[in-house]
Amino acid sequence: MCNILLAWLLSAKIWNANSRSFPEEGTFVLKELLMRKVLFPVLASLAALSAATPALANEARVEARGGIIWGYDESEATAGVAAGYDFDLGNVAFAGVEVSGDKILTEGTKVSFGVSGRVGGKIGEDGKLYVAGGWQSEPVSHTTDLWSIGAGYQHNIGQKLYGKVEYRHYFGDYDIDADSVMVGLGARF
Repeated sequence: MCNILLAWLLSAKIWNANSRSFPEEGTFVLKELLMRKVLFPVLASLAALSAATPALANEARVEARGGIIWGYDESEATAGVAAGYDFDLGNVAFAGVEVSGDKILTEGTKVSFGVSGRVGGKIGEDGKLYVAGGWQSEPVSHTTDLWSIGAGYQHNIGQKLYGKVEYRHYFGDYDIDADSVMVGLGARF
């Protein structure tokens, strides 16, 4: 048991094996540990378990999306992909989970991976109006991971396709404050 705990501490960068001590103050961030080592695996496990219970599921979905992100008097184009699973909560409501990879289309940025959830109401036979929130990995080196909250509308196009528009507000450490609007086209399964 001690070997398992030590291996976990080393992999999570909590324990410095060379000095046999905890890292210096400021290098260990509890939030980062919780997000990368606890929350993400738990959400991934829940998504895998939910996929294994089709009797409860409404639909799986994949999408390509693009849009614009702005903040601090600058704006840039973005592009990404996402996969999600929505659950029926009766005739008028639904909830869903989503994993994504998005990139700001400018030099010096990298793909930002995310995990989010959404909950909302069904609008007629083909529409879904929802609120969403989640976590995104750092989009640029030397920044922090981001949290987001927003809202969107998804509308079915035929039997298997859908289109959507979504607004998100991003916030994090160091007074990060940005907004984005994304338009997506996807397939439902």
